[in-house]
Amino acid sequence: MNDPAEKRPTLADLDALPPGVKGEIIEGVLYTMTRPRGAHQSTGTAIGGDLRGPFDRGRGGPGGWWILVEPGIELPGTPEIAPDVAAWRRARLPELPEEEPIRVVPDWVCEILSSSTRRHDLLVKKPYYARIGVAHHWLVDLASRTLTAYRLEGGRWVELGVFGDETAARIEPFDAVALDVKSFWP
Repeated sequence: MNDPAEKRPTLADLDALPPGVKGEIIEGVLYTMTRPRGAHQSTGTAIGGDLRGPFDRGRGGPGGWWILVEPGIELPGTPEIAPDVAAWRRARLPELPEEEPIRVVPDWVCEILSSSTRRHDLLVKKPYYARIGVAHHWLVDLASRTLTAYRLEGGRWVELGVFGDETAARIEPFDAVALDVKSFWP
């Protein structure tokens, strides 16, 4: 979008998308894709659910986080982005907005790669998350049943490890509690 006369996409453009199509506006560009299918949704729900107890609710873990599945986030130049799962430290986001989108960069995001999202997640969202300063990023590959964890250092992603069938993995930034990665797979 180099032509200043060209209309920038808005939330109204997202609302006008046909059923079964989801969209995101990232840095002034509208991206569309099919809605995630069952395996994709099951994995996102499993990850969010496993993290929510110890990190969001403080049950068997340290608490201090908000863990949300497909949250609506609005950032400058990006009026709508929805990671598959995202988290914020409560020290940075003391309360969840009730009627407004979240306008704070997440501390952690998780994207689930599937045939309809792989290219977008790797070529658009992963570099975008680095540019805006997301501290931790997980990429979950359904085809290979792997979770790759990254930490942002000096504006670049540093790979922390690849996990697949571990039943007691300690993965940043949630390494205070062992996670059953094997249970994430549908």
